[in-house]
Amino acid sequence: MHRRTLLAAAPALVAAPAIAQAAWPNRPVRVIVPFPPGGSTDALSRTAAQKLSEKLGQPFIVENRSGANGAVGGVAVAQAQPDGYTLLASASIQTLGRLVMRNPGYDPITDLSPIIRTGRGPLLMLMNAQRAPNTLAELVAAIRANPRDWAFAISSLGAAGHLATLEFIRQVGVEMTQVPYRGTAAAITDVVAGNVQLVMEPILATWPQARDGRAKALAITASERSAAAPTVPTAAEGGMPNLDIQSWWALWGPRGLPDAIAARIAEVLHPAMREPDVVARIGSLGIEQAGEYGPAFREFIARDFARSEALLRQANFQPE
Repeated sequence: MHRRTLLAAAPALVAAPAIAQAAWPNRPVRVIVPFPPGGSTDALSRTAAQKLSEKLGQPFIVENRSGANGAVGGVAVAQAQPDGYTLLASASIQTLGRLVMRNPGYDPITDLSPIIRTGRGPLLMLMNAQRAPNTLAELVAAIRANPRDWAFAISSLGAAGHLATLEFIRQVGVEMTQVPYRGTAAAITDVVAGNVQLVMEPILATWPQARDGRAKALAITASERSAAAPTVPTAAEGGMPNLDIQSWWALWGPRGLPDAIAARIAEVLHPAMREPDVVARIGSLGIEQAGEYGPAFREFIARDFARSEALLRQANFQPE
């Protein structure tokens, strides 16, 4: 079956007896989230799963299976039957498995079927509160003057924060220390404590520390300010217009997922993620709607992957 637009795919769902579209879903669907509960990925995934449950009349049950930069959950979905009853809800890091790990156990580009992008969100650059700079421009000047006095915390290799850090360092034009951590919470904790000076992570994780004065918020990595942190200027306002690297989130199925099932999910979820209750809920997390699906989503992934690969190559990054 050729991929169609959603308008064309909708009637085709009824006329596809080989995959029993009229019957799907007729039992609960597992939605595997390859990261722990409590973060942006988990929160957005549960919102999407709730809407799918409401619209399709079957439970979409979130199952957290974290580990290895998303590879544990990714492998589980890649090895599942492509029948629409096992889905992956993850973040942009998922596509980069073979770039940041020597052996992720699967290829997230070829072993997963993209369904729909569910959201996007800028990162917030957080700095230790005891450091002198108060703007991005002042920070750049301080780093260029004494680069050894500054280090970035990296919560997860290949995540948007890692890529944004590489782009920031490239634009500043000096070498900087990058300290890897096991997760966002540990990285931010050390920035607040002053063990490292800087980190870039989604607003959900970083804004509370800045809002409460435990750290400084210098910029967000988007072309426009975020409603979730409206007082924080954009990187462009601070003199770095090309520091626009955002997290994004999506749903995938196993390779071979029937086109009609993917179209049905997108047909339901695309408008559901724009309902007022969803907009308010995810907006408070610093997440905005992004609804590419089908060929448009695959093309987006190809562009995003190419940019990420180029950044890692320029930094001479070696998979671990």
